[in-house]
Amino acid sequence: MKSIKIGIYLYDLAEVLDFSGPFEVFTTASRISEDTPFEVFLISENGQTVSARAGYKVVPDYSIKDHPELDVLLVVGGDHTQEMNKTAVLAWIAQQALKVTWLTSVCTGAFLLANAGALRTHKVTTHWDDVVDLRKLHPDLEVVEGVRWVQQGKQLTSAGISAGIDMSLQLVSLLHSDLLAEKTAHQMDFDWTKNPL
Repeated sequence: MKSIKIGIYLYDLAEVLDFSGPFEVFTTASRISEDTPFEVFLISENGQTVSARAGYKVVPDYSIKDHPELDVLLVVGGDHTQEMNKTAVLAWIAQQALKVTWLTSVCTGAFLLANAGALRTHKVTTHWDDVVDLRKLHPDLEVVEGVRWVQQGKQLTSAGISAGIDMSLQLVSLLHSDLLAEKTAHQMDFDWTKNPL
């Protein structure tokens, strides 16, 4: 079985758990699976060290110009105010949205997807504290509250921070099997919230 390539896009002041949580889910799933279903990469704009929340330093694997072809793009949240206005980044997200099989975001990463015009459907979610702002900036979107994640077709968006773990487990279930997702959650000692939505 060919490994599914997952690119996690992060930037300065990104929430640490927004990328670390999904990274842990996909790498744990591969570690406990017999067929290593996922390859996960961290991607930043220029490939240089990123200073996430509280000064947490991260060295990405690639830049937006030199990463492998992706099957899944996951855009993380955090202090997204500068990032969502970067022309090169938004153009790259829009380009990737046309190529990847699954387009996903954690927390305020939904703002970047929306600003890039990359959302394929209109029902999304984000961090509870940012719902009002997302609705104001993008009144065409149906921003759902009170859920851990929202799936619309081949698009997944999650609520804040730790909700990205739930969403990533759902993606493991969709891309591989519910059994592997359950085993991954158990290995991580995590109580997986499965949305009814």
